[in-house]
Amino acid sequence: MRLSRRLRHQRVDESLSPTEMSVLGTLARCGSATPGELARKEHVQPPSMTRIVAMLEAKDLVRRAPHPEDRRQVVVSPTEQAAAMLEESRIKRNAWLAELAEGLTQGELATLRQAAPVLEKLAHL
Repeated sequence: MRLSRRLRHQRVDESLSPTEMSVLGTLARCGSATPGELARKEHVQPPSMTRIVAMLEAKDLVRRAPHPEDRRQVVVSPTEQAAAMLEESRIKRNAWLAELAEGLTQGELATLRQAAPVLEKLAHL
């Protein structure tokens, strides 16, 4: 948890909340989604996701488009600006982690390599 908190501080745009960053990351990883789908993936209530999407749209980080099959819904997609910001944040976090990893032994690095697939699986359950 401590490492996760420290990683959250390694981002480019400090004006975004961790939840907003998480939503952008989900859109980048999983592709466009309805607000309801995003709410399920992010484990928040649909009204909360509607507010988050509105804030991200006001910052030009997502765009809404009519759902191709259900005109009552919208589909949310990340903008190019969001993709660039996420990439820049990823580079910053990776550099920070690489600097930390320099203090690890070869054995500790090997243990991390073995644990990485399991941690990845847990992150997406």
